Amino acid sequence: MTAPTESSPPDRTERPVAGRGSAGEVFGAFLKLGFTSFGGPIAHLGYFREEFVARRRWLDDQAYADLVALCQFLPGPASSQVGFALGLMRGGPLGAAAAWTAFTLPSAIALILFALGAASLTGPTAAGLLQGLKLVAVAVVAQALWGMARSLCPDRERATIALAAVAVVVFAGGALGQVAAIVLGGLAGLALCRNGGAQSARPLVFSLSRRTGLVSLAAFFALLFGLPLLVLAVAAPELAVFDAFYRAGALVFGGGHVVLPLLQAEVVPPGWVSGEAFLAGYGAAQAVPGPLFTFAAYLGAVMAPVPAGLVTAAIALVAIFLPGFLLLLGTLPFWDALRARPTAQAALAGTNAAVVGILGAALYDPIWTSTVRTPGDFALALAGFVLLMAWKAPPWAVVVLMALGGVGLSLL
Repeated sequence: MTAPTESSPPDRTERPVAGRGSAGEVFGAFLKLGFTSFGGPIAHLGYFREEFVARRRWLDDQAYADLVALCQFLPGPASSQVGFALGLMRGGPLGAAAAWTAFTLPSAIALILFALGAASLTGPTAAGLLQGLKLVAVAVVAQALWGMARSLCPDRERATIALAAVAVVVFAGGALGQVAAIVLGGLAGLALCRNGGAQSARPLVFSLSRRTGLVSLAAFFALLFGLPLLVLAVAAPELAVFDAFYRAGALVFGGGHVVLPLLQAEVVPPGWVSGEAFLAGYGAAQAVPGPLFTFAAYLGAVMAPVPAGLVTAAIALVAIFLPGFLLLLGTLPFWDALRARPTAQAALAGTNAAVVGILGAALYDPIWTSTVRTPGDFALALAGFVLLMAWKAPPWAVVVLMALGGVGLSLL
């Protein structure tokens, strides 16, 4: 038996990946994540990697990082776009719809119920529960960082690119810093990763024609520029809501918290939602799993009483996700051919290393700095990391145990 070499590290994610599946399989996998994925978009990418790269082996680390890099470039909710692409790859168009529905509905329903006054969390026990759920993100992102660094930064060139990406994100900040880190990582990959840095890329099968991609891009721009004109011509409140939330989803880079000022500008000045209700919903959105873009469902629900509020919530929810998905569908038919070229692979080796750096920077700020405040918080986060890494505990079990641990700390 020969010892494993650096060029072929012993990683279970390098075993053959699984083939196509059903929309039902996709729905079940993402529904579990929809109920347990706390911590925001960066944590979601960690949950996705553990579930679909490490455990189910739907794709490998290189292909997964390629998808993450692409979705970081595009406007919209990056983690939901990655999930949509994974569902499309696994189960076709129905799989994509199943992935988005299953991952989005749990938090959307919870926020709609909050808007209707059916949910409130108060007192030290509730605060401890929320703190435990936030600490899950620390453990999940740390696990994802460790696994992706081993696979995507195995040499000094790519490790240096990852370190440089951390510096870019720290000093530039925000979505601009993330995009700049990926661009600079790609340029560094072209210079440093041509000799053995790039690996043979496994194809990502999306069953999308180039015509479909061009139609999706045309639809994106037609809605972006046509909806405001249509709102002026047709006095329909539902159409105005669709236009406002579509525009917010189309113009945001970085997803997550970046969309909040855009949404505030769309719904508060016109008087659709009061400033107090907006802030209350934002606070509730931090306490639920799944994508932060489901905050749109809350805003739609508080705009009108039941049953009209439920209709407005559905319109707002679909409208804010739609532009990001149209852009993704427009890009994917050309993405696989591009990433198969040697020059592109060298650039992708650099961008993938930059993605590791972005993840590392996010682990510290905002995840660590906003969550780990006491020695007890540190101990609980470390326990979650050990459960994931050493004991191979499923993420949902870690979520439950750390939520109970947060309650226990609050009672001490």
